[in-house]
Amino acid sequence: MTHNFPSNLQVSADGTVPVGPDGLIRPANPTLAQLRAVCQPPHVRARKNAEHWTAELYLRHISIYFTRVLVKTRITANQVTTLMMITGWFMGAAMLIPGIWGPLIAVVLSQVQLYLDCCDGEVARWRGVRGPKGIFIDMVAHHSTEAAVAVGVGVRVAMGVSPGAFTADGWAAAWAGATLGVLLLMNRSQSIMMHASRAFAGVEKLPDTSEARAMPPASLIGRLRSMARFVPFHRMLHAVELSLIFFAASIVSAVIGQPVVAESWVIWVLLVATVGVNVGHFCAQVFSARLAPLSTGWEYKRPEDVQAQPVELTGATDASVRTSGEN
Repeated sequence: MTHNFPSNLQVSADGTVPVGPDGLIRPANPTLAQLRAVCQPPHVRARKNAEHWTAELYLRHISIYFTRVLVKTRITANQVTTLMMITGWFMGAAMLIPGIWGPLIAVVLSQVQLYLDCCDGEVARWRGVRGPKGIFIDMVAHHSTEAAVAVGVGVRVAMGVSPGAFTADGWAAAWAGATLGVLLLMNRSQSIMMHASRAFAGVEKLPDTSEARAMPPASLIGRLRSMARFVPFHRMLHAVELSLIFFAASIVSAVIGQPVVAESWVIWVLLVATVGVNVGHFCAQVFSARLAPLSTGWEYKRPEDVQAQPVELTGATDASVRTSGEN
């Protein structure tokens, strides 16, 4: 039998070669094509919700170069994810820097976080490792980053409107930022709660496809969701988009010569809008087939067709079974 092995394959002293769980050989010095075949398979790039909208635009085209460097080191996929989480926290801290520089640094860090978010999975697939720990760290990273950005902007506005000591306006801005952070956490958590509920009920994992998440078009929720596609406001509630929004707001504040005034307006607008997004997200989950009941309640049978009952039921009243209408 002739085997088509990679030309850069290195055989160990005992005559074995490294093979991943997908059955593909792992060369010691992989080419970009070999990395793409393993780290960016079609089913990964076709994911509807797990991939950011910029993934096909430029992320995956560039991240593979960083992954090529990372797989030659001893860094683990979970360590890359941890770096991604820390980068997100620095995004929130950067918002405290006055002027346009803080939001600009947050925008740059958001791009770093996006690349790390791509690379951790690519490193994991190349190394052939997978497990719940990496998924857990990834979820904490995304949830906490969005909250950190909102809280950071709230404190930024509070420091701008009441430098030195917080006034009532300063505390209001800080409260708005913290509340926005909670609402962002709640909005993202609803999807996780849906998957957790299905898992607790013993339902199989929902595939990451648009068909699996579609709503009946004839239903009210389905029609509202279709209308939301024309104004995809919910897509602006992710950390990358939030950093861009607040960067733009900081430019407006700088141009009109009133520090943090635009950021203040944006926080309150986002706060009100995010309440509506949460309500819509909740209704979309509750009324979808994803959380449909597994059983619909009682059914009525003739007594002789009923299986043997436990003693706790049969000994509760008479030994005989009464039918409705008997005296």
